Amino acid sequence: MGKTVLRKDKTCLNCRYVVENRFCPNCGQENTDIRKTFHHLFIHFFEDLTHYENAFWRTIKNLILKPASLTKEYLSGKRLSYLAPVRLYIFISFITFFLISVMPENKEANDSKQASEKFYNPTEKVKKQDTIYKEQQKIIDFEKKGLISKKESDSIQKFIVASKEKKEDQEDGGFTFFGKQYKSVQEFDSIQKNAKPENKMGAFQYWLNRKTQLVNDRYTATELKEKFVESFIHNLPKALFVYMPLFAFILWLFQDKKKWYYFDHGIFTLHYFSFLLLGLLILKLENYFLGFLNEYTLFTVINYIFTTIAVLYMLYYFFPAHHRFYGDSKIISITKGIVMFFINMFFVFIILTLFAVYTFINLH
Repeated sequence: MGKTVLRKDKTCLNCRYVVENRFCPNCGQENTDIRKTFHHLFIHFFEDLTHYENAFWRTIKNLILKPASLTKEYLSGKRLSYLAPVRLYIFISFITFFLISVMPENKEANDSKQASEKFYNPTEKVKKQDTIYKEQQKIIDFEKKGLISKKESDSIQKFIVASKEKKEDQEDGGFTFFGKQYKSVQEFDSIQKNAKPENKMGAFQYWLNRKTQLVNDRYTATELKEKFVESFIHNLPKALFVYMPLFAFILWLFQDKKKWYYFDHGIFTLHYFSFLLLGLLILKLENYFLGFLNEYTLFTVINYIFTTIAVLYMLYYFFPAHHRFYGDSKIISITKGIVMFFINMFFVFIILTLFAVYTFINLH
């Protein structure tokens, strides 16, 4: 931003104060020409977002290689040399989830997808229904000829339908949400309507089961998995925003309340989650680009080794960060870290489960 042209007029456009140098001494606004080319606008946006290139890369370097250093620097008052925690988290979160959502799948994944789409086409479904109908007609003909009884005919027909459905479920991966208990939503509504009062579902149970049945009726197993995963990833930042205050609260429970404020734990949490998202982004990019070279054994081994090291480092990262920031002895820090790990895993499981249900019931 130092290369932008200064205005000849020394009156600040923001507060009308006299500006002797580049920045207004009253409000701090830079006294530069407001009419800029697209190039200057883009550079200004990027510099403002990253707070200059040096600060950006310095922040990323310390975030990855020096656990807790950013948090200690920020809380000590050194805030202009690095990106602010909230800005850092928003920037990494945006880049990570944006790239994950737009990054195309590699050739192997696309081939698999095309094969599944070919399998789950409407024509194939109609053919399967015709096959079941023809087999049932043969059994009915046997019944009419007196070769089998009515009871035997009904039993065989039910067995044919059940066998076909079981085979389709196996080919489909057996994938349904909350189980597909009914053939259609019409059957579900009919059973609920005609059930005895004591057997009727409650309002919430009925709503949830009907929503489940509607979604399972609307999509094939492959479509449902793809739609759910896409929607889940798209909305995952919401779950993280919900979880971060809880993560900071758990940190607060295990530390001296007089020495540490909740704000301090919040800054530590922002930096820690920024690191996790950055690690996820690096893994995604690495797997994506090396995925095109999976036919070469060497690159497959490199991919496996890199992924293993990265995952282990992401799991390990919390412990040195926690120890260096809070200053507990290694034994106490590790003990607290292990306890907090299991507590967080419990809440992560609950939140992700609820979030999965939320994502599912909002599928369109």
